[in-house]
Amino acid sequence: MAKLKRKAYEALLEPMQLELATMARWVQLTGQRVLVLFEGRDTAGKGGAIQAISQHLNPRQCRVVALPRPTDREATQWYFQRYASHLPAAGEIVLMDRSWYNRAGVERVMGYCSDAQYRQFLQQAPVFEQLLVDDGILLFKYWLAVDQAQQEERFAERHADPLKGWKLSPVDLQSRDKYEAYTQAREAMLQATHRTHAPWTLVDFNDQRTGRLTLVRDLLDRLPDTHVDEALPELPKLKGKLHREHYALLEPLDVFPID
Repeated sequence: MAKLKRKAYEALLEPMQLELATMARWVQLTGQRVLVLFEGRDTAGKGGAIQAISQHLNPRQCRVVALPRPTDREATQWYFQRYASHLPAAGEIVLMDRSWYNRAGVERVMGYCSDAQYRQFLQQAPVFEQLLVDDGILLFKYWLAVDQAQQEERFAERHADPLKGWKLSPVDLQSRDKYEAYTQAREAMLQATHRTHAPWTLVDFNDQRTGRLTLVRDLLDRLPDTHVDEALPELPKLKGKLHREHYALLEPLDVFPID
């Protein structure tokens, strides 16, 4: 199937982003708490999917959480502790770019956790998520899939582009020959944590634009009716002549020259 062109993609995404804006107002007015987890292979497109959702939402209401590696102190805490502090409060939407499922993915494959820690995580994650759902949090878990050939193409693009080089971490490079190991880790994760109260949803991201549309549509369809009647305040015309900027102490920089 041919990849979706940018103009067609933007035309399809725009009405969904209007729905997302309506959803955000509903979340704020009703005090809902929405939590969306984005997991998947390196280069799959988690950041782009998150941006498609958050682009036109108030960043004070819709927070993106992408935690760095744990500090020495955090490494001694209960595993879920540092994630719990980022959970949404009333009226908030939290989008997690990777989550506690790091333990079932990169930590498992790369040997960053012990077998005992891994097994304990698979037992505790469904219990932790049951507590979140029981407390009223609307939890959505997405895993973004990409074939290895497409993944390698994206790695090469990042390697060649200095503006994208920061996306290529040493762990990414070490993980390149572990595609099948990540597949096995994912399947074990799904087997242990795909539950009725917190199901997983897999999305094909070989074409990232189509993948974003698929994910956003699914998220909107799975939320309750989020329609709210919005009463916008009036915007009366100002009286008198409109002012130009004027300065006393300092002047603005010279305008950037455009030929």
